[in-house]
Amino acid sequence: MGSGQARGRGGGRPTLEEVAARAGVGRGTVSRVINGSPRVSEHTRAAVEEAVAELGYVPNTAARALAANRTDSIAVVVPEPESRFFAEPYFSDIIHGVGTALADTDMQLVLTFAGGDRERRSLAQYLSAHRVDGVLLVSVHADDPLPDLLQQLAIPAVISGRRSADEPLASVDSDNFAGARAAVDHLLGRGRRAIATITGRLDVYGAQRRLDGYREALAEAGHPVDEALIARGDFTEDGGRRAMTELLARRPDLDAVFAGSDVMAAGARQVLREAGRRIPADVALVGFDDSAIARHMDPPLTSVRQPIAEMGRTMTDVLLAEIADTRPAMARHLTRQQIVLPTELVCRESS
Repeated sequence: MGSGQARGRGGGRPTLEEVAARAGVGRGTVSRVINGSPRVSEHTRAAVEEAVAELGYVPNTAARALAANRTDSIAVVVPEPESRFFAEPYFSDIIHGVGTALADTDMQLVLTFAGGDRERRSLAQYLSAHRVDGVLLVSVHADDPLPDLLQQLAIPAVISGRRSADEPLASVDSDNFAGARAAVDHLLGRGRRAIATITGRLDVYGAQRRLDGYREALAEAGHPVDEALIARGDFTEDGGRRAMTELLARRPDLDAVFAGSDVMAAGARQVLREAGRRIPADVALVGFDDSAIARHMDPPLTSVRQPIAEMGRTMTDVLLAEIADTRPAMARHLTRQQIVLPTELVCRESS
């Protein structure tokens, strides 16, 4: 084969992606064939080898040398107790999205919980030893030291939900502000006037933005915000129960509740039922997440859908790009992505 044939679409050397496209397989599969992995069928191996020969692909030895120093694994770090992870659909949906994004790569997934100080110290030692190539941080609180540790260690990391408006790490989030505003606009449109809200933990930036959206919707409609209609929750069902009890004691005339998560809405519904309030005849109820809980509640819950699995996929794609980025740390820092995915209100019988 003459040297003129060994050209990619752009006129340069053929790339791994072009080989994958020619062979009709994923990039990770091509990588496995080139590296002699046994985890490939003979049919697939033949297709890849044929594409390599046709394109005149030559593996980049510098990239291969870099790859040799990698662990081929990424960590999903959840700074919460395991009990919360298994109780809330949000986390399993994120992991599903991550798994989808990794399906055609050689990367292994390490799931780690860091709900207490001891677990955090253990995790810090693990990360300091560079046992993983990158980290996905899920559900991070404002005072969590882990993101700063990752920056100090120069480990590529992506965070689900910024800690603040000026988050230095790459992040993927849903539009919490617009979602909350849509929920309250919906309740106002249904003729509700004493609209309460149960917030998530306000050291989580997303919970702050949902509260901001609630306030903004009321202000835009010319309704003064009554602080007695705002109760703090913590994204748990028990927190939703406590907050709803508090709200009924303060404002027994309330006629709608926007809960900052479906799990808290489930807790609120229980208290409303026990107090003899009919949903939605007496009190309309709206949640956030559009999880399976929303669909299975009685009555089915109106909820703000955030694309949680897509968030997991997008976070993983951004992290893999960061891991592959060989530029100096400062150049990478200046182009860190802050991605916000749209939300959508799903109306059901609860409102």
